[in-house]
Amino acid sequence: MRWLLNSWLLLILALFGQSWGYSYLMISHTASKSHYAVCFALAKGLAAAGHEVTLVSPFPQRKPIKNIIDVETPNIITVMGVYKARILENAKKPVLLRYPRISLMGLDITESLLKEPKVQELLKQNRTFDGVICETFMNDAHYGFAEHFGAPLITLSSLGATGWTSDLVGTPSPPSYVPHSLLRFGDRMNFWERAQNLGFQIYEFAYENLINLPRHEALYRKYFPNNKQDFYRMRKDTSLVLLNNHVSISNPRPYSPNMIEVGGMHVNRKAPKPLPQNIRKFIEEAEHGVIYFSLGSNLNSKDLPENKRKAIVETLRGLKYRVIWKYEEETFVDKPDNVLISNWLPQDDILAHEKVIAFITHGGLLSTMESIYHGKPVVGIPFFGDQFMNMARAEQMGYGITVKYAQLTASLFRSAIERITSDPSFTERVKVISSQYRDQKETPLERAVYWVEHVTRHKGAKYLRSACQDLNFIQYHNLDVLATFFSVIGLTVIFVFLLVRFLVTIVNGFLYKPSSKLKIN
Repeated sequence: MRWLLNSWLLLILALFGQSWGYSYLMISHTASKSHYAVCFALAKGLAAAGHEVTLVSPFPQRKPIKNIIDVETPNIITVMGVYKARILENAKKPVLLRYPRISLMGLDITESLLKEPKVQELLKQNRTFDGVICETFMNDAHYGFAEHFGAPLITLSSLGATGWTSDLVGTPSPPSYVPHSLLRFGDRMNFWERAQNLGFQIYEFAYENLINLPRHEALYRKYFPNNKQDFYRMRKDTSLVLLNNHVSISNPRPYSPNMIEVGGMHVNRKAPKPLPQNIRKFIEEAEHGVIYFSLGSNLNSKDLPENKRKAIVETLRGLKYRVIWKYEEETFVDKPDNVLISNWLPQDDILAHEKVIAFITHGGLLSTMESIYHGKPVVGIPFFGDQFMNMARAEQMGYGITVKYAQLTASLFRSAIERITSDPSFTERVKVISSQYRDQKETPLERAVYWVEHVTRHKGAKYLRSACQDLNFIQYHNLDVLATFFSVIGLTVIFVFLLVRFLVTIVNGFLYKPSSKLKIN
């Protein structure tokens, strides 16, 4: 009887052990709602799977979700607000000058999070986590949370594969056909584009290794003084990189086994939620259809220069379509009658409506995914970051048109809108891509949750780690081997040349040796 009781107790404990799940620390360090949306989607997915998530971010939950614990970092909003205010100014600068500014922003928000009082309290707790999930965006010092809490490091990129994510797991990025995320190229580049792409990747490599990473190493040593791992070794011990991307909406490229595409976790794959009554009425009463217009969460339409705003307003007023515009003021004097404005809009649900025929966007990756999922062609006005590459890809794939911000005029803007709405090829093409994107054996969120659990179950899943992570730059590119090959070949050629020359000299000397006999008359 006692044996039977003990067996039942063990079984109950095992069941409880399964129901408790794992405990994760998630770092969402930017004050960008779009980046946070990706992280929060994964947090909700893990919580729904029975795991506990401690979420460090500047955006506390409005309606608390069971198993998600907020650690608020409000100072990041202030720090990042300074950089957001310069978006339009920086958009005019060449990418070589924009890159250091992005790096400095990353450095500032990295330290801002580490200095937050609630984060300092968390660091002082005598506890562990089963995994640390860290958004990766110019914040390498944050990876120290993993060793501090005795957990494998999992990173999540809201931008897809970038130079600072591929380096973590040794994913190759051949510049001949993998465009840099800050450049406006597709994967079919001509000679000049390949030269620019290669040049920029060399520039990024030098800047990261000589300037940016040493700065993050200093923060790492300052805020994680008890971590024993070398900063650079720690980065290359990343167990898993989750990418907010999918091959059907990007470019085919190589990935390491522990780099997984989970693009679109934030997209609602269920029936659309009911729209607010005023928006639903505005859409359904549109005779010719509706265009949705949003410049994202980092740039406010109201902050556009007066000449650009007037060009947009003039264009929208002349359209036969109705327009829903994410505009951050309640109204403005010259608002066209065919335009509905609001400082917040349920974008995903609006794009799902059949009467919405096109999307005017800034070209952000999340907006791009939503437009593709719902089969809406786009007119893009990119300003910064990966938006240029996303719109270059949209044009290459045939579902979008780019309008450069510096060249934005009423006539050019109207021409792009008329093309995207009158030429059926754009809509036909985006619906084909949408079908490819939707055709997955599981949802991106299910895939992300599985891989996070997999890495946790297998204590970091070291078997996925590429051997290239143990090679230095010279070894990785076989420069030592190539140098040896060319040296041997060169010495061989020189030896053969000298040998032939020596033999020719000997033969010539033998054939043309002067006669020692004297001639007698």
